[in-house]
Amino acid sequence: MAQSNSDIKYLTPIAVDTKKKKYCRFKKARIKYIDYKDPNFLMRFVNEQGRILPRRITGTSTKYQKKVAQAIKRARHLALMPYVGDLLK
Repeated sequence: MAQSNSDIKYLTPIAVDTKKKKYCRFKKARIKYIDYKDPNFLMRFVNEQGRILPRRITGTSTKYQKKVAQAIKRARHLALMPYVGDLLK
């Protein structure tokens, strides 16, 4: 009894990796200036240890990634954000 491949029925659907497309939230929201005085917003771009997240993870464009990094560095310099932290989030 040889069954063809079209007769195979699955109990659960086959997992297909559908990755969500990354987008630059600054271009989408038309944000021109990233405020370094808003540490709550900048914490989205920092991991638990306090390191700046790369573009490949956040999806930010090159232009805005540079502005985000500069804003984070300014906020750190003014002690609005910590340089290093254990479990910041």
